[in-house]
Amino acid sequence: MKAVVVTGVSSGIGYGTVRVLLAQGMRVFGSVRKQADAERLQADFGERFTPLVFDVTDEAAVGRAAAQVRKALAGRRLSGLVNNAGASLTAPLAEQPMAEFRQQLEINLVGPVIVTQAFVPLLGSDRALSGPPGRIVNVSSIGARLSPPFLGAYAASKAGLEALSDSLRRELLPFGIDVRVVAPGSVATPIWDKAEADVDRWQTHPVYGPAIQKFAAQMMKGGRAGYTPEQIGLTIWEALSSPRATIRYAPGPETPLTRVMTAVLPKRALDNLIGRTMGLKPKS
Repeated sequence: MKAVVVTGVSSGIGYGTVRVLLAQGMRVFGSVRKQADAERLQADFGERFTPLVFDVTDEAAVGRAAAQVRKALAGRRLSGLVNNAGASLTAPLAEQPMAEFRQQLEINLVGPVIVTQAFVPLLGSDRALSGPPGRIVNVSSIGARLSPPFLGAYAASKAGLEALSDSLRRELLPFGIDVRVVAPGSVATPIWDKAEADVDRWQTHPVYGPAIQKFAAQMMKGGRAGYTPEQIGLTIWEALSSPRATIRYAPGPETPLTRVMTAVLPKRALDNLIGRTMGLKPKS
């Protein structure tokens, strides 16, 4: 039975992806940060699911989880690694606390490197293991190319993840380990409830308050009407299993419009469009 590791599976895209992969007959190891979530998911998903308890920024804990998976695979290779765990905090870059900015990069960019380094031997760099080489899928975002205001740290982390994915794919050519990116648009997940609470701290800001509130309202409306986690999970399954050489997948209801906006419009024109829409551009 093929086996896949997925990070950040307590809810949202990670949870939906586990459901899809189990339906495809896979064995799934899924990471959570809390033991209570591990027990809940074990009950939800059954015997072909194994919870791994670690934070993606904790190198020692990730290493212990990799050893646990190695033991369970008993000499066989891992078929896939899905770097899904992530976080998003709303703030203007000019005033975002540095600890918060660093946290975004640690979780969304450094974390996938820590996890990849721990599991890449099981995917195929350890030539003593048996089976075909595995595949890495890094979960990015539409924000990596659109770079919306007030999500600069998040957008930077996801753009960095996509650049990192290109470098990693080339470096892993000797082992036959492919690296692909899934960059969803809006997805209906609990992240929007968290975002609603996050923006409240900026509502009285004299310059950014109204713009952040407007931005958050549009983002949450689009997010709650977005693709289901299972729809993204199906795309992740395709990225893990398809023999086609597709490198980047961009599922999401607004993807065609965004592709046109980012590919055709000059950046100044896009600045003006976003500035007017969000009320950021001063009236002349």
